[in-house]
Amino acid sequence: MSTPSTAGTSPRAGAREWIGLVVLALPTLLLALDMSVLYLAVPHLGADLLPTSSQLLWIMDIYGFMIAGFLVTMGTLGDRIGRRKLLLIGAAAFGVSSVLAAYASSPELLILARALLGISGATLMPSTLALISVMFQDAKQRGTAIGVWMMCFSAGTAIGPLVGGLMLGSFWWGSVFLIGVPVMVLLLVAGPVLLPEYRDEDAGRIDLISVVLSLLAVLPVVYGIKRFAEDGLNVRSAVAIVAGLALGVLFVRRQRKLDEPLIDLKLFSHRAFSVSLVVLLLSMATVGGTVLFYTQFLQSVEGLSPIKAGLWMLPSAIGMVVGSMATPALAARFAPRVVVGIGMGISAVGYLVLSQVDSVSGLPLLITGVTIAFVGTSSVLVLGTDLVVGSAPPEKAGSAAALSEASSEFGIALGVATIGTVGTAVYRSQVDDAIPAGLESGVADEVRDSLASAVEATDGMADLLAAARDAFVDGLNVSAGINAAIAAVLAVLALVVLRSAAQGGGDEPTERTEESPHADTVSPAGDSRA
Repeated sequence: MSTPSTAGTSPRAGAREWIGLVVLALPTLLLALDMSVLYLAVPHLGADLLPTSSQLLWIMDIYGFMIAGFLVTMGTLGDRIGRRKLLLIGAAAFGVSSVLAAYASSPELLILARALLGISGATLMPSTLALISVMFQDAKQRGTAIGVWMMCFSAGTAIGPLVGGLMLGSFWWGSVFLIGVPVMVLLLVAGPVLLPEYRDEDAGRIDLISVVLSLLAVLPVVYGIKRFAEDGLNVRSAVAIVAGLALGVLFVRRQRKLDEPLIDLKLFSHRAFSVSLVVLLLSMATVGGTVLFYTQFLQSVEGLSPIKAGLWMLPSAIGMVVGSMATPALAARFAPRVVVGIGMGISAVGYLVLSQVDSVSGLPLLITGVTIAFVGTSSVLVLGTDLVVGSAPPEKAGSAAALSEASSEFGIALGVATIGTVGTAVYRSQVDDAIPAGLESGVADEVRDSLASAVEATDGMADLLAAARDAFVDGLNVSAGINAAIAAVLAVLALVVLRSAAQGGGDEPTERTEESPHADTVSPAGDSRA
């Protein structure tokens, strides 16, 4: 229960809210873990289910597609029917879908289970983040709570390969999906006791046409970006992206005409809200582009096993955890724009270090550069998310949280597609010069395709493999240089534009008041409070 507040201040969270935060943080850790753990299971499930290459791609991708597609709908749905209610429904669905995935007997059934996991996962992240905004109305406490929430996401990403390796060493591939079941059972038991309910009593019904338009806008764009990242620009990826953007325009036009839109476009009139979304999008693009090369370097340049590669990824993940926890304390002493700006400046330094990595003795420099970059980015993830959620009225916090998550999802996909494509183009240009004349065309094509393919195709050709690794590192260096430039621009953007937002009068974030006439918040004890 919140402690009594003094006049003019927001109520401060008490022990119940902090214990409730632990309950909210567990699904976040699980979702991050679930995104990374499947990669280790692919060879095992491939041998068991014998999926085609197309089916395997859908097994990997459908989870992310569904999360990205349903985030906006689920965030708004939580504002209407109750965030705790939606969270518990999503937790139950996630648990059942996990069991279905674990015991899937065919590729088609596993694809269906992964799709259901994505849809239910889309209910969890905006619901947890929106509930944090309700439970922690004091700005400093909310920043700390979001730091803990982000720390759990980083920790889940870090331990995913380790947990997956341990599970696969003792059990069958389906066991990696069962990790989430006890977490969801705990959430279902503790959630009704520890978490408050919050819903906008004056909200109208969800416009189903807007829901359909949002899905038809988001899914083709995400699909097109992923195909662009894997196959380069072609008719299929271009048509998907253009069609999604066109439907996105129709979606925005419809929102402007509705009294109760799926997304309240007035939120974007707050400069802190819109700028924070842009910073989140582009900072996550640098992360997506970096992780793509980071993991390949560890496995294809250094030749590490997935387990050892996961261990070498721990320093950067620990850096993000430390940065996430330190950011609220820094924000209590300095303006958020200063913390975000300095954080992106630190990221730029890390990416500059990455641009100097070589293929022979580059591992220490790689780990150092990525860790520095991710420590800096953690400040953006915490404060950017806090600014987005804090800029929205309480009754719109679910929608704002969904937009924050969607921005991060799109950012990662965009980084893989654009920055990754640039690095791949550099690799192919460089490795072309190293392919000897007369090499069998099939082998040459494998070498040009990617470093992972080159490792398999160049058995016994040490010089060509060394040249391929050098070409890959050249691509990593160029991509890191692009990331450094993006981070530097974001640092200036945060320092200058967020400062004007704080001084911009009408662009000020919406103030959170202790009472809201448009919301009904029921505490765990059953009393009504704002």
